[in-house]
Amino acid sequence: MLPQRIPRALVAMLGAAAAVVTLAGIQAVGSIVGPVILALTLVIAVSPLRGWLSRHRAPVWVQVVVPLAVVLFVLAGMVAVLSLAAAQLAILAPTYSTQFRTMVADLQHWAAGLGYGSEQLNKALSSFDPGKMIEVAQGVLSSLLGVLSSLFLIVVLLLAMSLDAPVFSRIVDAAAAERPQLAEALKSFTSRTRRYLVVSTIFGLICSALDVTVLAILSVPLPLLWGVLALITNYIPNIGFILGLVPPALLGLLDGGPRTMLLVIIAYIAINVVIQSFIQPKFLGDAVGLSTTATFLSLIIWAWVLGPLGALLAIPLSLLVRALLIDSDPDSKWTAALISGRLPDPPEKSSAEPSGTPSEPSAEAPAEGAPVKAQRPPRA
Repeated sequence: MLPQRIPRALVAMLGAAAAVVTLAGIQAVGSIVGPVILALTLVIAVSPLRGWLSRHRAPVWVQVVVPLAVVLFVLAGMVAVLSLAAAQLAILAPTYSTQFRTMVADLQHWAAGLGYGSEQLNKALSSFDPGKMIEVAQGVLSSLLGVLSSLFLIVVLLLAMSLDAPVFSRIVDAAAAERPQLAEALKSFTSRTRRYLVVSTIFGLICSALDVTVLAILSVPLPLLWGVLALITNYIPNIGFILGLVPPALLGLLDGGPRTMLLVIIAYIAINVVIQSFIQPKFLGDAVGLSTTATFLSLIIWAWVLGPLGALLAIPLSLLVRALLIDSDPDSKWTAALISGRLPDPPEKSSAEPSGTPSEPSAEAPAEGAPVKAQRPPRA
């Protein structure tokens, strides 16, 4: 009796239900999962340094301490910058409240001169307060700072993962004999994540330097802080530069007027769109392995699950899920094609027999239909 196959629609529904339950569970323990994924991503980022030290036969403690020190230096810098930015926003917010009220009054008079001085318009303009927008931006920075402030857990995880990284590498190499697809998927995940971080960091530094230059020319307050914020938001796909644009554009409006704000917006769009949309993809190539739609959906999902840290780690998280659920399965090549937006490689033809050439009969075998000659018995 042949076993009955489960319908694909039922498999898809069960998979979707399992995904929803899993994501809800991850969201419930997001305060633990977030630092774990952040620590894993940072360990992967500095793994070439550990490999270089290992090839030069450095002591084991050096292979652990040096990469850990680099990671801690980067984390401390991010915490310091975010703390300073949040503090400066808190100081600047009440400073510009009077200027903004004056600007709203001028706008109301201008609208009244055009015949739009209705009570609804005045009410809408009066209810629009930039202090609230600054509070929103400050809340985002505070959320990121809150995630990074749990440095004790992150440091402990980094130390543990740094100690176990060489062992895990040998285990993956040994598992390649029994589970080659899984081992290849994990290696692909680490290489893609590392390349994504390197390319994003290089182009993020370029964008940040240009942004700081433009903001300094336009006399926008705190240009260096907004440049560092632009570097951090560069790791958020699709909408990262918009999040980094809001604070300097708002300060440009309050400090220099609408013209300064418009120039800031134009400069940010020109710099970030040209670099991130036309130049960066050529260098990034197949490092991500995610289509534009898949990238945007991963941003929405992981931001909902893990908050601001999920938005920063959307690409590494999606690459990890792809490695564990798709790349490790030899029967899911079309699923990988749908996610990456690229057709799978065609199967290789067997080299035993050339295609289209019929196999010739053996010289020792008689042709079809020919009489078989009797063989003489061997002589004694």
